[in-house]
Amino acid sequence: MNEIVNRMDVLFMTLDSLRYDVAMEAFAKGMLPNFKSLFPEGWQQCHSPGSFTFAAHQAFFAGFLPTPADDPKQERLFAAQFMGSETTTKNTLVFETPDIVTGFEAKGYKTLCIGGVGFFNKQTALGTVLPSYFRESFWEPRFGVTEKRSAEWQFSKAAQLLEENAGDPLFLFINVSAMHQPNWFYLHEQKTADSRESQAAALQYVDSQLPRLINALKKKRDTFCIICSDHGTAYGEDQYSGHRLGHSTVWDVPLATCIIKKETANER
Repeated sequence: MNEIVNRMDVLFMTLDSLRYDVAMEAFAKGMLPNFKSLFPEGWQQCHSPGSFTFAAHQAFFAGFLPTPADDPKQERLFAAQFMGSETTTKNTLVFETPDIVTGFEAKGYKTLCIGGVGFFNKQTALGTVLPSYFRESFWEPRFGVTEKRSAEWQFSKAAQLLEENAGDPLFLFINVSAMHQPNWFYLHEQKTADSRESQAAALQYVDSQLPRLINALKKKRDTFCIICSDHGTAYGEDQYSGHRLGHSTVWDVPLATCIIKKETANER
């Protein structure tokens, strides 16, 4: 990350509430061709630092991304300076700021947030906390959980911002809301209960909209991408439903990293 920060933009995208098993099965079934084009090897199984959106993102913005299930002491990509950290190494990008967002700002990056779920809607005092980390933040009702075309609108906004800030190094954060409840309408015409199947359908919808974001990134410069879930959600397993609870369906999350290269004139 110490090398990447000097020459690439950074995209950090959270797929809100996406379960690891749902993400893996959708990938294996060929439902995610655009995600597969970015990371053909598939998702990495990780554990979230928080069981719901606010807690997980507070940890993320402090530099604590989901930890690999098979290597919980793996070195971190970046971190806020903290004495005694066992996962901060010479390869870790360490910021002298209390969070990584203002750390990127101090490095000359313009920090932009495109919100999704209610913790990013800026309509309440609590809903302003996470967006306040960023120089600029954006939220509209059509970015939210009840809008069936939310990813289309979110990625279109991202493409607009990428074009408007073509000359600036960017740290772009997007909280994708489609997988969060309610998601039944991606699978059923009439209202019914959310399920693993409807969340998979929501993820497939997000994948279908991904090219508008990928194409916009390719027009700017090389981009280092972190794509993960903040937490999962239970659909009746062991009589649990929802999240903010201690169950593997909540703690197990998918994560992937990749680099999207700038497109050359000959490739267009």
